[in-house]
Amino acid sequence: MSDARTRQDRRPRVFVAGHRGMAGSAIVRALEAAGNVTLVTRTHAELDLCEQQAVRAFFASEHIDEVYLAAARVGGIHANDTYPAEFIQQNLAIAANVIDAAWRSGVKHLLFLGSSCIYPKYAAQPMREDALLTGALEPTNTPYAIAKITGIVMCQSYNRQYGTDYRCVMPTNLYGPGDNYHPENSHVVPGLFWRLNEAARSNTPTVDVWGSGQALREFLHVDDLARACLHVMALPAEAYLTAAPAGFLNVGSDDEISIATLAATIARVVGYQGNLAFDRSRPDGTPRKRLDCQAIVATGWHPTIGLEDGLARTFRRAQADGALASHVNPDTLAMPETATP
Repeated sequence: MSDARTRQDRRPRVFVAGHRGMAGSAIVRALEAAGNVTLVTRTHAELDLCEQQAVRAFFASEHIDEVYLAAARVGGIHANDTYPAEFIQQNLAIAANVIDAAWRSGVKHLLFLGSSCIYPKYAAQPMREDALLTGALEPTNTPYAIAKITGIVMCQSYNRQYGTDYRCVMPTNLYGPGDNYHPENSHVVPGLFWRLNEAARSNTPTVDVWGSGQALREFLHVDDLARACLHVMALPAEAYLTAAPAGFLNVGSDDEISIATLAATIARVVGYQGNLAFDRSRPDGTPRKRLDCQAIVATGWHPTIGLEDGLARTFRRAQADGALASHVNPDTLAMPETATP
């Protein structure tokens, strides 16, 4: 029996790259809930996505039908500023290896998860998809952003030359179950959860917060992102092309909050009653970053989880998982297979 006939007669085999990360694990949960697919996953120890030959061999043997490319090396401002070479090298390698190996093995459908950091630092707000490459990037995020932009262009190029159907979504700042709670290398939400929870436990009178607190950010619960990913993959080809002339779709909450208000909200969720001190000697990053999500909303998707409710859910889950326990070695919390900030 031919491989083409075999693919038609079985449930689709769906590879989620980065299934142990926050975005990847949420996509796995969504796919399991939807049913009717065979999930294929590999840990970093089983398959290093930075190794081209290993990735090609995996795709050649696994007969994959669809790919959700949620694997990435991610981190907050400190991590991006400290390890720029690792961020660009590893993320370029992951995108190039997976996209190319998928095409070589006949995979027609792939979804690449990017990041809102692809946009210029001073892009008009809210940021539309056509703002890509219209200005300079935020310096601390440039290596990571360049790798993500390359992933978008790779998908566009393979579609154009080889007739594949490789799609892209650009999520805003994510939070939720499975996040990286490392106190130094995490993003702002898990980092604040870690420090404010520790301060609440130890009755610390004051907690320092990086930056002025005035920067504005948009946050999306990762389960809302997962629903968006499945929604985008299910769109008819013509509907996707019409909605995404730039080659990708923004995915956000259509709301924004200052870092100061975010910190106060997380303090309330964890029960911290001390003071917040904003360290203005630390960088704020991009002053404002909100996505224009009219295109994906027009296709029928919208977020369903409000920020405070989502933060409360996230805190309860982190407590249940022991991710915020003071005895946990922070180095065990880093998650190299996490997806997108």
